[in-house]
Amino acid sequence: MITRVQRAEIEGAFFRGKAIIVSGARQVGKTTLMEHILQKYQDKLLTLDGDDITIQKLLNRPNTQQIRQIIGDKKIIFIDEAQRIPEIGLTSKIITDKFKDVQLVLSGSSSFDLYSKVNEPLTGRKWSFNLWPVSWDEWEKHVGYVKAEQDVENRMVFGFYPDVLNHEENPEHVLAELADSYLYKDILMYEGLKKPSVIKKLLQALAFQVGSEVSLQDLGQILGIDPKTVNVYIDILEKAFIVFRLTPLSRNLRNEIKAKNKVYFYDNGIRNAVIGQLQPLAIRQDIGILWENFMVSERVKQISINKSLRNYYFWRTTQQQEVDYIEEVNGEFFAYEFKWNERKKIKIPKTFSNNFKSVDKGVNRGNFREFVKFQ
Repeated sequence: MITRVQRAEIEGAFFRGKAIIVSGARQVGKTTLMEHILQKYQDKLLTLDGDDITIQKLLNRPNTQQIRQIIGDKKIIFIDEAQRIPEIGLTSKIITDKFKDVQLVLSGSSSFDLYSKVNEPLTGRKWSFNLWPVSWDEWEKHVGYVKAEQDVENRMVFGFYPDVLNHEENPEHVLAELADSYLYKDILMYEGLKKPSVIKKLLQALAFQVGSEVSLQDLGQILGIDPKTVNVYIDILEKAFIVFRLTPLSRNLRNEIKAKNKVYFYDNGIRNAVIGQLQPLAIRQDIGILWENFMVSERVKQISINKSLRNYYFWRTTQQQEVDYIEEVNGEFFAYEFKWNERKKIKIPKTFSNNFKSVDKGVNRGNFREFVKFQ
């Protein structure tokens, strides 16, 4: 098993008087991680599956006495896919408030559903953790520096989903299954969407536009829906941990572009699977796009894992001056340009550097580890 960085932090939250919430996309290893953490508590553990209709009924607005009967003499209650239970927030509040010696653990694959149901009832009563696809740091620690170095191109194409890493002999098949059952069926089931073909076309359009500004108007014309609906669908894809938006940095310079966002995929393998392009890096025409998505997604994952307080953006002007990626830390700006080729020089526009007093850096094949493994 690949050791997940957050394991120690999650274990440290046990029996500290609050519920533990672990969220993340399907197939990123949430259940596997929790099973390993909970292994030593088997005699004290009650595991409940939120996908089970009987469990949904039992945990939907039970009173204290009913909860006492469900818990029995167990000291840890693990509810997987907890967002499927309509009133899980109120049930969790009763367990946390009335059963002080019981540790409640909730896991779910829809952050929006889960947090919308438990956020208010569990205000001040929860520890929250988000699990991502395996990070570069976790992978390098698992396989070692040399193997990881040899594996960079594969990871740019096939990504970091645990099932992909565990089936290196046939990653194409695993990604095809993930892209089908996870991306389309689960999203449609959880969000009540009725147009799988639109979601598929939207994901494909976003995959081809990685690194470019996304126009809701243009996407709407391509998909035959209005821009507001496009925005809603992208929002759903974000809440399902498939894509995320990078917003433009604006400090009121006259020629800055302010309206459009960029959209990246949390995992390169998923991005490539939705457009059916899993060929080796050496014969691809989109190496720059893959490198940029790889770097930005790994950085954003690390920011989340480390709970680092920093804002991140991109920057572009009407004269096509641009900065790929920017971080603002305590009022200081760091500008990054991504180049796969180590020989290419970085070109952070002086307009940006002079106005923002930025620290400028290039991230390439030779020095990327410092960028994706920051602490």
